[in-house]
Amino acid sequence: MLFLSEMSAWLAAFAIILGVFALVLEVFFVPGFGVPGVFGVVLLGWGVLLLSVDIFQATQALTVALVVTFVVLVGGVWLAGKINFWNRVKLDNRQDRKEGYVAPSRDLEELLGKVGVAATPMRPAGSALIDGKRIDVVTEGDYIGPGTPVLVIKVEGGRVVVKATDNV
Repeated sequence: MLFLSEMSAWLAAFAIILGVFALVLEVFFVPGFGVPGVFGVVLLGWGVLLLSVDIFQATQALTVALVVTFVVLVGGVWLAGKINFWNRVKLDNRQDRKEGYVAPSRDLEELLGKVGVAATPMRPAGSALIDGKRIDVVTEGDYIGPGTPVLVIKVEGGRVVVKATDNV
């Protein structure tokens, strides 16, 4: 009988360790709450049951653990609100059009073959004035100084590639 009680303690410890391992695996390596998470919760509960003298003590221990977990969770959320934690982790600024945040136009194909003037230094990215519009452009790796005439040689989505030209 002594052998079974000692083995029960080892089995309980093994179940708890394996349950914690399964939960860690679930949290850090497996997306969602799937098989390792359920397996971990079941093993932790079984380990607590094995360590208990009777079912009443096990139920009492699990109830206390759930209540303490709930209180700590609610307290943590309340404390996070008091110390402005949520303001530090959320994106609070807006990207409005009037502040200059605009998506590039997809009608850039019409610029292919057109000539403009470099508005800024291009190292290799910069801006050019093409057809009276300021366009974000890149070179193929060359430096182009401001005021230099440029020719649009390639358009790939929102990326406009230019090179210096003599034609104005």
